[in-house]
Amino acid sequence: MLQLECMPKRAKAGADPQPGQPISLRTLGDYLNLSPATISLVLNNAPGVRSIPQETRDRVTAAAAKFDYRPSFFARSLRKRQTFTVGVLVPELSDNYATEVLVGVEEFLIEEGYFYLIASHRRKPDLIEEYPRLLMDRSVEGFILIDTILAKSLTLPVVVVAGHRKIEGATNVLLDQRRAAELALRHLYQLGHRKIAFMRGGSHSSDADDRWDCLMAVARDLKLAVPPELTVQLELRVSTPQLGFEPTNELIQRGAEFTAIVCYNDISAIGAVRACRDHGLQVPTDVSIVGFDDIQGAAFHIPSLTTIRQPLTQMGTVAARILLQRIRGQATFPDVVPIRPELVIRESTCPPNPKRATRSKRS
Repeated sequence: MLQLECMPKRAKAGADPQPGQPISLRTLGDYLNLSPATISLVLNNAPGVRSIPQETRDRVTAAAAKFDYRPSFFARSLRKRQTFTVGVLVPELSDNYATEVLVGVEEFLIEEGYFYLIASHRRKPDLIEEYPRLLMDRSVEGFILIDTILAKSLTLPVVVVAGHRKIEGATNVLLDQRRAAELALRHLYQLGHRKIAFMRGGSHSSDADDRWDCLMAVARDLKLAVPPELTVQLELRVSTPQLGFEPTNELIQRGAEFTAIVCYNDISAIGAVRACRDHGLQVPTDVSIVGFDDIQGAAFHIPSLTTIRQPLTQMGTVAARILLQRIRGQATFPDVVPIRPELVIRESTCPPNPKRATRSKRS
């Protein structure tokens, strides 16, 4: 019956729609002399479409292209009981880390016919709690959280990029921080550095504690001393080089001896380079600096940054793929999906300078 219904009643198409006339399934049906149901089957590639002759399918797609027909989103949503929309939470829209993860998220969602609504919470606990409710009021089907500490489970599928809490219903896409710490410290160790300073991330950053614990564990394995005067705590909640500028000034003003700094991320590393230069220290001749993330600007900074590359775009793609598979009930996933880091060696590290004098404040 379906095949008979969809067969054209005349070989040629009917008259074009009138100028300004809305293009609907019925309009296309009148033009093609086909039923709206047949056209819908073809355009949605629905089950049973193979029973429709290829010549008819070609006519339908050609007419839809000719008149720039776009299926009604609301009709599609009602029919499938889906909104094809997910919610995304980020700390800051301008944050380099989040921006690169979003590239992967967006590319995958577009390919799958999904859209996303994004909100930046600026690491305010009340906004982190309120935004999911607001997005659920807008009928999102799931959430992707980027560098966002989730306090409790949500009623929808959740995938967290750089999440370190075991939350029911959430899948964590995590960088292997232990491997990252080994790559960074062994690189400096093999260059000959033994007096290494460290930046510890703020508690508001989801990676901070895990990264610190892994760095300290590797330092113990290498028998590297990490006295208090060689550590600084990042306090600012910003995504600018100021993040690492003041802590590096603090290290220098202490008069502590160090030949290298392991920075929390690339943005703080850029600030650290500037602070060193302001005190007459050259990078890497006097101080080697290692960043973290490999943001787009890391390769173009002067000097270009040696850093631990997080495949951020890949992490976004993985997060989006897992979320849609969970929404569709296509697969189950463990609580943690690990991602491997990579050491990228550039211009900001070299062997320590044996001629360097004891550290002191320089004007």
